[in-house]
Amino acid sequence: MSKKVLMVLTSHSTINGDQATGLWLEEYAAPYATFIKNGFDVTVTSIKGGQVPIDPNSLPEEEKMEWQEAQALLSNTKQLSEDHISGFDAVFIPGGHGTVFDFPESSMLKRALQEHAEDGSIIASVCHGPSAFLEVTYKNGTPLVKGKKLTAFTDEEEREMQLDGAVPFLLETELKKIGGEFVRGEKWTDYSIRDGHLITGQNPMSSQSTADKVVEALKE
Repeated sequence: MSKKVLMVLTSHSTINGDQATGLWLEEYAAPYATFIKNGFDVTVTSIKGGQVPIDPNSLPEEEKMEWQEAQALLSNTKQLSEDHISGFDAVFIPGGHGTVFDFPESSMLKRALQEHAEDGSIIASVCHGPSAFLEVTYKNGTPLVKGKKLTAFTDEEEREMQLDGAVPFLLETELKKIGGEFVRGEKWTDYSIRDGHLITGQNPMSSQSTADKVVEALKE
């Protein structure tokens, strides 16, 4: 039986009024290609279903052949639903600024993450994706990230992008507030970490290493 991976993407498309945002493409496409190459069964969903908005700043200058299959799926994704609450070996959550708007407010995403955490599934995320964790607890009320080493897009990186005033919260700060043991590498460099069943990456440059850690965990 091949391992089953659930990917959950943002459906939110704007920031700073009408500035286009959404999914950061590499954080989804590189892991998707890696999972497929390793023979995993990948299900791609989004908060609202249908077309997933892509942050235009994340589009590569030259088309990447290895991302074509992943990109094609973005035109008509499944909406995250009861069908995705359990039954996956791993959940992978890419980032992009869209996530900080719709992930914390999604009751279905909270349920899916809680159930998969309780089931012992691998839960992985990169960059702004860990905004999905902010409202998630185990059934006993303990925050998903409490006492766990994890990383995400840093407050420093957010300020350098000059979007710290456009987002509803600073992710590093919020993860620390709920008990996450936040660790990080140098800004804009590849940094990912695994703590048990939780795997996180700091920024877009960490997409591949985060996916590689998921593959390693699923093959144990």
